[in-house]
Order: sequence, then C-alpha cells, then structure tokens
Amino acid sequence: MAFDGIVMANLVYEFKKELLTGRITKIAQPEEDELMLTIKGHHGQRRLSISANASLPLIYLAEKNKQSPMNAPNFCMLLRKHIGNGRLVSIEQPQFERIISFTIEHLNEMGDLSQKKLIVEIMGKHSNIIFTTMEGRIIDSIKHISLSTSSVRQVLPGRDYFIPDTTGKINPLEVSFDDFNAKLLEKSTECGKALLGSFTGISSVVAESICVLSGIESGSSYKDLSQDIQVHLYNQFTIYLSSVIKEEFSPRIYSQSGVPEEFSSLPLANFETFDKTVMESPSLMVETYYGTKSAITRIRQKSANLRQVVGILVNRNHKKYDLQLKQIKDTENMDKFRIYGELIHAYGYNLEEGSKVLEAENFYDNNALIKIPLDPTLTPQENAKKYFDKYNKQKRTATALTELIQETRDEITYLDSISNALDMAITEDDLVQIHEELVNSGYIRRKQTKKKEKIKSKPLHYLSSDGYDIYVGKNNLQNDYLTFDFATGNDWWFHAKNAPGSHVILKSKGGEIPPRAFEEAGKVAAYYSTLRGSNRAEIDYIQKKHVKKPKGGKPGFVIYHTNHSMVIDSDIGGLELV
Repeated sequence: MAFDGIVMANLVYEFKKELLTGRITKIAQPEEDELMLTIKGHHGQRRLSISANASLPLIYLAEKNKQSPMNAPNFCMLLRKHIGNGRLVSIEQPQFERIISFTIEHLNEMGDLSQKKLIVEIMGKHSNIIFTTMEGRIIDSIKHISLSTSSVRQVLPGRDYFIPDTTGKINPLEVSFDDFNAKLLEKSTECGKALLGSFTGISSVVAESICVLSGIESGSSYKDLSQDIQVHLYNQFTIYLSSVIKEEFSPRIYSQSGVPEEFSSLPLANFETFDKTVMESPSLMVETYYGTKSAITRIRQKSANLRQVVGILVNRNHKKYDLQLKQIKDTENMDKFRIYGELIHAYGYNLEEGSKVLEAENFYDNNALIKIPLDPTLTPQENAKKYFDKYNKQKRTATALTELIQETRDEITYLDSISNALDMAITEDDLVQIHEELVNSGYIRRKQTKKKEKIKSKPLHYLSSDGYDIYVGKNNLQNDYLTFDFATGNDWWFHAKNAPGSHVILKSKGGEIPPRAFEEAGKVAAYYSTLRGSNRAEIDYIQKKHVKKPKGGKPGFVIYHTNHSMVIDSDIGGLELV
C-alpha cells in the first residue's frame, strides 16, 4: 500500500481546493481513534474522515457519514470547545512527510481571534491525531504516547510537539545532485532500498518505479553504478517528483484479477501490466481502494466455509484419482495372461506331469522363446484356465476403472469450476447461488428448517467497443441459464479450452459481427477462467445452436464439435461493464 508522501501531497492539494476558508460545523468521533469533521465552504458541505487506527490509518473526503456514540469522548468534546465553528486558514504537509497540519482560526474564551493546529500523522502503527497551540505545545491527542511506550517522543498534554527524525531522511523535493549522491553513497544497500531509506515520503513501490524508469535494477548497488548512471537516476528522480511540485497528480488504482493491489497519485512503471483505473480525486481513490478491499475481504471470509467444503472434495477426488490410476496401471499387462493361456493350449499337450515351466515359441512376438510359469499341481488345461481367469478379471477391472477414472476426472473439473466461481464471487448473492448449486448437486445437505433461498445474483454484462452485448456466467447455474435459456441459436458461445471458466455469450443482433467483438468476447472468456493473466489463452468459440447438454451432465457441463479456436490475452481493461 503506497499511502506515501505523494498521496499525502495530492490530498493536501484537494483539501486546499475543497476545504480552505471553510468553517467546521460539526465534530464527531465515531470510533476511539477516528474523527469526522463536517466543513462548510465555497464548494458546499464536505466531510473529512480521519482515522489513526494502527492497522488502517486513513484521511480522505468521505461521501457517507458515520454514526457517532451517544456520549462524545473527551477528545471530541475538547475539539468542539476550542475549534467548533472554527475556520480553516492553512493546510500544509511539512517536509513531504506523511503528515497534514490544519491551522484553524477560532474565537478564544475572551472572544479574541486565536489559532490552533490539528496535526494528522498517517504513519502505520504510529499514526495519531494531535491538537496543539501555534507555538507547538500539545493540548491533547487522540492517542497518548508515554515514555514507557516510546523513548523517542512523548505525545502528552503540555509537551512540545515535534516530528522525530530517527532515520536522517531528507526532503526529496529540495535535494541537489550532490546531496542526493552523498545520501545514497551512505547506504550500503540496493538502489531501491537506498531511495526508500534516504528520502521522506518515498514508498517502496515509488522507489521501485523510479528504478524501472531509470532502466536500473532496484537490487543493484548504487555504489557500483557509473557516475553517468548515477546522474541519470537523479534526473529521473527529480523529473518524477516534479509532478508533485507542479501539482500535476493522476490518482489511480492498480488491480489484478479484479482485486485492487496498489494505489498511487502518480504512475507506477512497475505496475503497468496491471489493470488501471484513473480516479477523479485522491479521496475517491482511497475510499474506493479500501472499500473494495474490504468488500473482497468480507466475501472471502464469508466464502471460507464453501471453500473448505470444495477444498476437501477436491483433495478427496485427487486421492481417489491417483489410486485409480495406480490400479489401472496394474492391469496394463493383462494381455500377457491371455497369451500365456493360449500358448499353454497350443503347446501344453506334450508337457510332463508336474512341470513348473513351459518353454515355447511366442507366435505373438516373432516366435521369440518365452517361459511360462506353471502350477505343478494343475493340469495344462487348468493352468490355461487360471491364466484366462486372471486376464478376464483384469479386463473387467480395467473397463470399470476406465469409466470410474473419467467420472472422477469430470468430478474434479466440476469442483474446479466451483472454485473458479468462488474466486469470481463479488457479492453475498453470488455466494448464495453457489451454495444452492452445491446443495442441488448433493455436496451440501439442505437444512430442514431452512427454505430455498431466493437467487438475486445475475450474470455480468459487458459492452464491446462496437456496441455488442457480452454476457458472462459467474457460476455454473448462470452458465446453464446463459447457454440454454438466454442465448439464441445464432449467438456465439465462448469458453476457455480445457480449463474451468465461465460461459460467455456474444449476442449476434441477427447480423454479421465484426472481428473485434469476437476478440473482445474471447478476452472476456480468458479473463473469467483459470487462464486469467495469461497472454496466450486458447479459447473455443462456436454458435450456441451447436452446444449441447449431455444427458445427466452436471451444471455447466456441455459438449460441442467443429468449433473455432483463438489464442488471445486476458486483458479486458478497455471493456465497459454495464
């Protein structure tokens, strides 16, 4: 997560536009380490959400309000007393740190104009919200840090506020080449880590991005670089950060397989292969990123039981499959027993009684000499029958195992498709439908007291660049619905070849479809399959009228012949989700 100095600078830029000169009309403390300030200014009413939560510190302009406790905490009451109805006169980011300082003008107890500072530190587990005088004397803070907690800085009423400098980092926006060079030469680490450890506000992803832009391996040592390359790295460093000085931000979220992986207020060269969503504002970026992350985490947690059930079934079937393969391997030599029986019939007439071996020419193998073990207590006819019985038994076993192996393989494929559907689930309704499928398939028993749940989840709907509708099943029930109930005969059906994935329907509109629409539908089929992320996914496609449901087939199972195929990547970044 790159909640770094660049993102903070972008937020300061936004706050200055939206909040500066505005009046604080409401102060709330929804959680013990969170504030919600309502500020009314030239752009209307805005809500500033500030969280000093150790695991998820945040600051952004929020769209939704949060419910506050009936009795306001002491820190909230203190802020209401001092800065309620106060006016924001300054918003600054000191030394490019992950800190925002709000200067608030208000009337003191004597009715005179006075100013105070509300300082927000977004620094992981050290995050805090600190209220001070203009001279830097701490009035109070949302978290008290005593000497027993930190020997570097105490955050307590009456103490002086300062930003601790424990790492010797310098401001990257004001650094000359000589200082840049000297600072990195101090570090005996790799270039990426040296940038991270030398300058305030630089995150590991930004350091990596600057190395990529410079054409330098982030793992290489700065000391080993030539002077020209060192100058080149400095130039790329200053060019990259010049966007901050010019206030030319471009907030964006980088995702992979639908999951947000990183966010930044400037482009990240090391994330260019990821899906990118440019946001209107840094606040919307932060709110969307953490909201989506939270929703995905919640769905992951809620799907844990279903994943466990499917995981156990997959493991069980894989063990059964391995055992069946081992058993059928034991029948590979069954023809040997048939040949033994036939050769005993052919040559056993001159065997002496009690013989233990028959040596004969094998007319199945260019008359090569073969030795056949015999039971001396049995006649030649009885020995032949013994071998024929052995052959017939293994033949029956092989026939039965062949069918069982195919059934087990189909079972594994089906369970893999459910796993893929669980990976695609984005709402609780999606999980309800997958649960219903598992109940219908007999994997989960329906509770006697529980009624059949109403299904609300619907297939995904994309619009191609040429305006053609593309529909995607999010699970096997939706796959069957799309293919056999929704699609018409001349619509086109797409699916990843030999891989679990969604049924994708490209609506034909009754006319000729442009090649680009076929390619985009193929990309969608690749994206919503286990081939997601591949640059060379093989996709089968065929008109829907040629796709059939096998008798007794599980949900999502189809058969088809004479299909077309394409090899394509799984990038659907340019498609519009309706």
